[in-house]
Amino acid sequence: MKKNKLIFWIATAILIIWEGIMPLGTLLFAPQYVNAGTKPLGYPDYFAYALIICKVLGVIAISYPKTPSKLKEWAYAGLTFNLIFAFISHAMVDKNIGFMLLPLVILAILIICYVYGNKTYGLVVR
Repeated sequence: MKKNKLIFWIATAILIIWEGIMPLGTLLFAPQYVNAGTKPLGYPDYFAYALIICKVLGVIAISYPKTPSKLKEWAYAGLTFNLIFAFISHAMVDKNIGFMLLPLVILAILIICYVYGNKTYGLVVR
């Protein structure tokens, strides 16, 4: 039980940093780079702001222990879709293997977070 909890919180911490703090930090401290990842893919500028807001809210929902389980499920689903579509976008537009693999690595961490969160806290809605 202790091992599962540790794995869950390490994966969650990585998600908090990568999907929450980094985008929010960019928005607050380096706004000129907010759309640096979406503009080359052909997305409009406002899309980057929507992504940041959704990522931060998703990470908060996942990491806050008292979040209702249905909302946690939606947060996991939203982040999953985001990462899958990031991979597809990079695969179709710039074909840079590094940019393509990064969303898949974060997706793997998200899956670990989901699986071990379910084992530890019973997050899945049945």
